[in-house]
Amino acid sequence: MTTQETTLTAGDAEVTVAPGNGCRISSLKIAGTELLRQGERYGCFPMVPWCGRIRDGRFRDGGQVHQMPLNSPPHAIHGFGRDAEWTTARVTGSEAVFTYDLTDPWPYPGRVTQIVALTGDSLTLTLGIETYGDSFPAQAGWHPWFNRTLSDDGNHVRIEFEPAWQEERGDDHLPTGRRVDVKPGPWDDCFGMPDGVDVTLTWPGALEVGVKSREQWVVVYDEQDAAVCVEPQTGPPNGLNTEPRLVTPVEPLEASTTWTWRRL
Repeated sequence: MTTQETTLTAGDAEVTVAPGNGCRISSLKIAGTELLRQGERYGCFPMVPWCGRIRDGRFRDGGQVHQMPLNSPPHAIHGFGRDAEWTTARVTGSEAVFTYDLTDPWPYPGRVTQIVALTGDSLTLTLGIETYGDSFPAQAGWHPWFNRTLSDDGNHVRIEFEPAWQEERGDDHLPTGRRVDVKPGPWDDCFGMPDGVDVTLTWPGALEVGVKSREQWVVVYDEQDAAVCVEPQTGPPNGLNTEPRLVTPVEPLEASTTWTWRRL
């Protein structure tokens, strides 16, 4: 098993993946400029087998209620993948494949695969969750921390998108189930984009990055000074309870996101 970091290059783009640290993208550089916040908990990590918070760490599957560890009391947050050691399955040119087997305390056996593919002007991340046994509810998504500025004297990033609605957020930071008109930021909120996630990040005078996904949900978090987060995912926070997607023996859960950039 190989857990050392893997670096892929294409043109003047370079991406580094840390399978031993939750298979997160630890670095994405364009012409030497770092886009992602640095640090062991940052970069861009996969959220599996759920995204965001689960209320009280509990979710129901049929007649069973499962309790997850409360790693963000009183809730469970962001799944187990970001804390796991993944296996490097293969690296070929500008693409790499990594796997992680679901184990306790997740109650279902299965495997997660992440594919990282780089071109000179894009990065595509793909997640797949398959079951080794019974069907189970799951979610998949990504939590990137984009630097708010790209240099010490650089302009702050602008976030532009046109969601169809915003999930009303309760005092417990979870969606209430009501859809409301989009409110001005700062946000730690989930938005619905039924035609697919489409968010543009612009660092004026430097770079523009488009974050796209066929998935219909995105969480935007911009309450910190150092970085902003644009998180495409297969369902809203607490979605194991409210919008479950099933992983079945014949149909794995698959999701992807593509980031495309251009210089300004």
